[in-house]
Amino acid sequence: MDKKDIDFILQEGEGLKLEFKESLKNLDKELVAFANSEGGRVFLGIGDNGKIRGIEITNKLKSQVQDIANNCDPRIKIKFGQFENTLIIHVEEGKDKPYKCSSGFYLRQGPNSQKMKRDDIVNFIMDVGKIKFDEKISSQKIYDKEIVKEFLKKAGIKQVVSKSSLFNLGVSDERGFLNNAGILFFTQNPKKYLINAYITCVRYKGKEKVNVIDRKDFEDDLVSQVEKAVEFVKRNTRLEYEIKGLYRKEIPEYPIEAVREAILNAVMHRDYFERGANVQIDIFDDQLTITNIGGLLKPLTKEKLGKIAVRRNPLIAELFHRIHLVEKIGTGIKRIKEECKKHGNINFGIETNGYFIATFGSKVGEKVGEKVGEKVGEKVGEKLTENQIKIVNEISKNKFVAALQLSERIGISKRKIEENISKLKRKGLLKRVGSAKGGHWEILKEVKDE
Repeated sequence: MDKKDIDFILQEGEGLKLEFKESLKNLDKELVAFANSEGGRVFLGIGDNGKIRGIEITNKLKSQVQDIANNCDPRIKIKFGQFENTLIIHVEEGKDKPYKCSSGFYLRQGPNSQKMKRDDIVNFIMDVGKIKFDEKISSQKIYDKEIVKEFLKKAGIKQVVSKSSLFNLGVSDERGFLNNAGILFFTQNPKKYLINAYITCVRYKGKEKVNVIDRKDFEDDLVSQVEKAVEFVKRNTRLEYEIKGLYRKEIPEYPIEAVREAILNAVMHRDYFERGANVQIDIFDDQLTITNIGGLLKPLTKEKLGKIAVRRNPLIAELFHRIHLVEKIGTGIKRIKEECKKHGNINFGIETNGYFIATFGSKVGEKVGEKVGEKVGEKVGEKLTENQIKIVNEISKNKFVAALQLSERIGISKRKIEENISKLKRKGLLKRVGSAKGGHWEILKEVKDE
């Protein structure tokens, strides 16, 4: 390990496979947690804040650390490394799980070592031997430097991209072979190696899967897949406006942050071992659904969603957390519900039966952009669609503009122009002065962007 590696690790901070410690206190807990998980490294002589405090590295210190590892039940296999006055303890993933120290059983959960309760231990023992998809090593060494560079930028890590960068992120072994998480995040086309690693987005006309208006398959790196899927949703759902005085406020049909969180949840927790399905986003006139294969992992139940964290692909979740797309691992469902509540017009539901289906739908009797319970004749502001705003803006430039001209400039049919003009008239924002051919438009209220 050299100076560039240690700088990278200090910027990266503690995580699924990294722990900083200033002393030997509670070291056994960290060793057990790594052995019960996917292995990791303890940097002895570094504080929780990422500052190097240093520690005197002697044979006695190494002997003490080895005794701690030997006294765990069963014995934990470790190796030593060193950089200046920092002792690096490499902990291998255990082959005889579960491991225990004097204070109990521990498991690595993101940047923390969590103590397991009785039911956790029982379920853990039942799952021992199961290979996690994201940590499985592939035969691929090829990665895209620009994708890695962009990831490090988002993570706030300043370093030239190298093979050691991938190793320090936990997505390759010491020989440079990528694991599946590395393929998903740092290759241009993960589907080339993992046949089902893509997102399909479809917009249908109506409420059934019959007439397709728009369809895209996103096969880029996993971060790009999520971002492009969100843009697809924005492009294929309604955006309305609430006009108050001279200003307008945009109201999306669905709360975009909640949709993004649901898409992230799908790609993080899907069962990638199942090759017969991929993540699918379906948009209908009355609802939006996000489907991924993979039921709930024990001890997680539908009632416990958003309350406890159980991850099918912990390394994938960790990488999203590194670039701040996931605020706190295990709280995604709770945040989705909070965003829907803030939006006010969306119901959110979950179906779990082998598949995991998240559904966003308008509340009964309500439409996006309308306020329920308003008294007849009481107005808190007119709501306009984006096309209606464009029509008003064009008319403000030329009050003699014809419907056919508006159609060409805005990019929708003449019939749609006429329908929107009728709505603007009913809202009291627009009126026709004079005849259809020789007259002109008059805007009754000014519309400006917020």
